[in-house]
Amino acid sequence: MNTVRINLLPHREERRQRQRRHFVALLAMFVVGAVAFWAAGHAVLSGYVDNQKARNEYLKRENAKLDKEIEAVKRLKDDIQALLSRKQIIEALQLDRSQSVELLDQLARQTPEGIYLKSVKQEGLRVTLAGYAQSNARVSTLMRNLQSAGSFDQPTLVEIKAAMVGTKRLADFNLTFNIKRPEPAPVAKKPAAPATRPATTG
Repeated sequence: MNTVRINLLPHREERRQRQRRHFVALLAMFVVGAVAFWAAGHAVLSGYVDNQKARNEYLKRENAKLDKEIEAVKRLKDDIQALLSRKQIIEALQLDRSQSVELLDQLARQTPEGIYLKSVKQEGLRVTLAGYAQSNARVSTLMRNLQSAGSFDQPTLVEIKAAMVGTKRLADFNLTFNIKRPEPAPVAKKPAAPATRPATTG
């Protein structure tokens, strides 16, 4: 009986080559896909990074602008405060000058005869007078005049003593009093608006 022998080696070898080629193709496709996925992810991430960098740069620029504006506002506030301080100084000087004029005018009016002032010293609202009087009664009259003047308050005799001025025997005195602060001017009230009568029809 004759047996037929079939050689399967070429067929198996061909099948293995086909499988190898298929595996290599799948591997190549996987590598290409992985590379494409990585490239796409890298592009997306790069876009996010670039966008964030642009936003950071924008925020830096805006912060720099705000810093400059804040500095400008601070300088403006300092300038305003300096102007207000100068205004207060000028007003204080004007008030002191008007007080000095008023003080000298009132002293000229309220000083009785027989009193000679040596010095007038003002420290704020407090005034110190030094002078000579023909008698103690003249000093008392001066203090009463100052009290009743309306512009002064609390006349106080600090010292009085006898003194020889040339050939005259006089009373050397020293007294203090306060200048009253001027009352603030009353704020004028606005006149009330007249009541409006409702329109009538008929």
